[in-house]
Amino acid sequence: MTNGLTAMTYCVAMKLADGLVFVADSRTNAGVDNISTFRKLFTFGNGRDHALVLLSAGNLATTQSIVELLKRRIEEAEENLMTLPSMYDEAAYIGRLMREIIDRDTHPQQSQGVDLGCSLLLGGQIRGEEPRLFLIYPQGNFIEASAETPFFQIGEFKYGKPILDRIITPNTPLETALTCGLISMDSTIKSNLTVDLPLDVLIYDKDSYSLDRTRQISAEDEQFLALRKAWGGGIRELFNRLPTTEL
Repeated sequence: MTNGLTAMTYCVAMKLADGLVFVADSRTNAGVDNISTFRKLFTFGNGRDHALVLLSAGNLATTQSIVELLKRRIEEAEENLMTLPSMYDEAAYIGRLMREIIDRDTHPQQSQGVDLGCSLLLGGQIRGEEPRLFLIYPQGNFIEASAETPFFQIGEFKYGKPILDRIITPNTPLETALTCGLISMDSTIKSNLTVDLPLDVLIYDKDSYSLDRTRQISAEDEQFLALRKAWGGGIRELFNRLPTTEL
């Protein structure tokens, strides 16, 4: 059943002085014998004054409904992602929509005990503001990234957090942050079978209002394979140089 598919995923977004960086896997499952690939990175923009990126983790039916309704309302509704005046208003708008969908689908005959909740990362820029990044909880409330907390994660995040804690600061260059995000993702893939390639990555340059710096990384991607090999080999080499602990 579609409403039983859960995006056991890992997504990370970083707010930096020069813009924003996003990395998301695409593994979705409803048990060990039902593995699928669904995109979890979505973009909304007009190239002029609104550029938004949404990452999702949780119930697939809920996240697909959110994305579909956001697209429809851009075409049909007076109030939509392209008309709201601030990123705060965007986060509140999406949070309300999330609650509407979950409330709509939580009738016993529809949900059948399935957890319909999801978590979202919303980042982007609206003209007149700096780029901003929000974590939206299943309840529809949200928090914003800050200089003290320049990145957010959703999904299976514990394996990939240590490298981010050690490297990412607000002044980290965008390309360096992307490399760090990919290593964080590789560490998660190594330790958790529910996260896997392909990956969607996107770099947003401050004040560009362009969402074109994006690509998908497959299992055959030579750059990612080289990064994975260099990181793994470097860790082993460093470990072998550590002082011996004696008792």
